[in-house]
Amino acid sequence: MRKSITFDPEVYPPFDGFPKEGIRFLKQLKKNNNRNWFNEHKSEYEDFVKLPMQSLVAALRPHFAEFAPEIDVHPGRSIFRVYRDTRFSKDKTPYKTHVAAVFHVRGRWQDSAGYYVHIEPRAVYVGGGIYMPDGDQLRRLRRAIADRAGEFRSIVQSRTFTKHFGGIEGEKLQRVPRGFEGDHPMAEWLKHKQIYTGAEWGEKECYSRDFVKKLAKAYKDLYSFIRFLNKALDKQ
Repeated sequence: MRKSITFDPEVYPPFDGFPKEGIRFLKQLKKNNNRNWFNEHKSEYEDFVKLPMQSLVAALRPHFAEFAPEIDVHPGRSIFRVYRDTRFSKDKTPYKTHVAAVFHVRGRWQDSAGYYVHIEPRAVYVGGGIYMPDGDQLRRLRRAIADRAGEFRSIVQSRTFTKHFGGIEGEKLQRVPRGFEGDHPMAEWLKHKQIYTGAEWGEKECYSRDFVKKLAKAYKDLYSFIRFLNKALDKQ
């Protein structure tokens, strides 16, 4: 009796570049952001956006295994859903017009610092850090920045970091937070309510199969920054 063929759900097609059809779909979705249009074109989303993104994530796995094996890189878990959470937003359009993925220490992505990428028409954003730390996380991060100031400076003021990412992004307080002197030497970093960094690349970067290598190189360059944050959060 002939055995039926079982396909491994963890195997994805090789990443040969994000297809232009996927960018075209995202452009059209921006103009037709409603459920009827999306449902009529859902197969295009599956074929030209979701599947290529899953292939990209799968292709990144061996790279992360080399320099950051503690980071969870999974084609199913790492990619954000296309559906927007509109409960607390004035914008009630139901779908995101970009595709994104996040890579973090195993567990809830909000619990640790990690890496991020999103692709949209005209731009690719690549970065890492922690976007919405809660109060306890922020206290831990600020304490680490103050107590390990030399280490933190050596990371965020290094030539590699400043050349490729510039500096730390995110919202900041107007004043130094409580518990630290106003003239603290790390004052500007202690003011941050979000601690992340990133770089914007042109859309054309994602069309090449070499996008995987370029992305992995950027993430490797960020590893000391991510490791510092996760050590502060007791995730390292």
